[in-house]
Amino acid sequence: MEVARRSANYKPSSWSDDFLQSLTSIYGGGKYKERAKILKEEVIKIMLKEGRDVVSQLEIIDVVQRLGISYHFEDEIDGMLKGIYVKEKKYKERNHLYVAALQFRLLREHGFFVLPQDIFNDFIENEINFKTCICDNIKGMLYLYEASFVAVEGETILDIARDFTTKHLKENLERINIIDQTLGVQVRHALELPFHWRMPRLEARWFIDAYEKTEDMDPILLEFAKLDFNTVQASHQEEIKQLSR
Repeated sequence: MEVARRSANYKPSSWSDDFLQSLTSIYGGGKYKERAKILKEEVIKIMLKEGRDVVSQLEIIDVVQRLGISYHFEDEIDGMLKGIYVKEKKYKERNHLYVAALQFRLLREHGFFVLPQDIFNDFIENEINFKTCICDNIKGMLYLYEASFVAVEGETILDIARDFTTKHLKENLERINIIDQTLGVQVRHALELPFHWRMPRLEARWFIDAYEKTEDMDPILLEFAKLDFNTVQASHQEEIKQLSR
């Protein structure tokens, strides 16, 4: 007895062989590769600029990472973080929540041994609760929220930080948007899914647009990030064309 199979009525895929072979990009050309080399050297100069303090170093590493271009500068980032790690116990501005959270996340993400209680002790009262006075520090709360997602099992302080920051950021999202619309967009984006859990390339595409609207945007970093994103995309398109033949 034959069994009649139901049709799902799926539409034909738009990714036909003809379509794949038609994919083209101007960013695969030598002109853009040469421009990328020049920009890469300029970014290195920016990152290793003499006189950068710890805060400035952390911020440039964070931006480079979020723009999706950190893989070009692994040695430079490793060297900068090693220097920060050595100075960490001597760092006088650790009582700044934003800096403390950013420092912790970047060091932890890159494999440095840092304990959350050593970094966040100044913001805790009664040994288990975060001080309510930090709630007005929106940027600090956002970065503490992001830092809480690099926790390992048993780090209760980071579990508490995650619940604490999530609650207060959600409750104050409308107020944040009124005070600082750019920061409000970042908070909303982070609450949807934290940076540590996102797909790096998709996050880079989002952050390129967000970074372009910030007041302290560096045009060299932005141009290199855009060029790198388009160049990598052109490379993937060429690979798809080769695989489909």
